[in-house]
Amino acid sequence: MLPHELLSIGELAERAGVSVKAVRFYSDQGLLPEADRSSGGHRRYAPEALERLRLIRSLRALDVPLPQIARVVADGLGENGLGDIVARQLDSLGAELDALRWREAALRLLHEAAPGERAELLRLVGALGTPPSTDTMVRYWRRLLPLRLPTRLVTSIVEAAVPPLPEQPVPAQVLAFAGLHELTRVADDACLVDHRPSPPRPDVLYDGLREAYDLTAPALLAGRDPAAGEALDCFVAAHARAHDRRDTPDFRRDLGRDLAAGDHPAMRRYWALAGEVTPAPTLGAVNTWLSSALAAQLAGN
Repeated sequence: MLPHELLSIGELAERAGVSVKAVRFYSDQGLLPEADRSSGGHRRYAPEALERLRLIRSLRALDVPLPQIARVVADGLGENGLGDIVARQLDSLGAELDALRWREAALRLLHEAAPGERAELLRLVGALGTPPSTDTMVRYWRRLLPLRLPTRLVTSIVEAAVPPLPEQPVPAQVLAFAGLHELTRVADDACLVDHRPSPPRPDVLYDGLREAYDLTAPALLAGRDPAAGEALDCFVAAHARAHDRRDTPDFRRDLGRDLAAGDHPAMRRYWALAGEVTPAPTLGAVNTWLSSALAAQLAGN
């Protein structure tokens, strides 16, 4: 290539709309190879370097990391390769936006709090990540569930019991989530063991409860009062089968007493907080509806 066809670093920078410093940086990173050097040691670039530099500039404008840009320019990735990079960048940006939305809600919570409350709120919120993780709650439930429960049921129950992070959190949800984190973080083993259900056949119980809860959710969403029906029958039958008993009036009275006696303050607090985090009916709300339906039926008999 003739010397007059080469571009100086200044000419290349001007045509691409970037600074000379940027061209020098990309060259030093190996993204923009030089074609030659002048007698004075100045960099010279082939005309095709202009198109590469424009590509680099466009990708950097989208905040694509340099290692990924290096793959594009080195491997000559086509549309599919660029599509993969764009998809990864979208995922990364989504995570950043989630963190920013959570941080904004947390700051609003502190900003709107009374001065005397801010220190305690900061302690609670500061114990969370940004955005926070549900790992503490997952561990809590895995310790709480019966030891002999099949993995498939443990996974299903944990997914249903741990509320997902809201996509557009508000300060009240941040506070509720922080309360859940604190509650599950400090729960001691004695409390968990005392509350852990241990029927003879836990897999039968939880399989049946899942069906009963699915039947109950529409009633909760519709705001209907607890009442006897298919959902309650399914709920009672699950408990009966798990204890190798039949669904009889005597069993329903025994179950009603057990449910009333098994009401645990920590679990009541957990479900109250979970209900503030997610608008979907929680397992706790469903269980309360069914227990209330049974209590109402027993009271009417």
